[in-house]
Amino acid sequence: MSISKVKRTPYTLAIMKLSKHNQKIVDFIEVGYSDYSDKILLADGFDDAFIGVGENSQGNPVAVYSIEKCLNILAEQFKDEEDAMGDAIDYFEFNVRGSYVGEFTPMFVNTLS
Repeated sequence: MSISKVKRTPYTLAIMKLSKHNQKIVDFIEVGYSDYSDKILLADGFDDAFIGVGENSQGNPVAVYSIEKCLNILAEQFKDEEDAMGDAIDYFEFNVRGSYVGEFTPMFVNTLS
């Protein structure tokens, strides 16, 4: 997983145009959080796990993702492995949840299925 800023620059625009869902996320953030739209970070590859914007302990608005949906996305990527979900969990815990990229790092929450 990598993190991309919502700020509209030629480089991020190329990333944002990859899916309509992602453009909806960018539009949602730009309309609802215009003062922070250049600061809020998105987790690349997890568009379908995006559930909204929350507030972290510092009071900053951050992108919020469903852990369950993130794990399902990763399990699909690891589908050829013997333990796809186990590998997805390991990858998520170390590389996604364990990543800190500043005060606007996305938040990952458990959701009711």
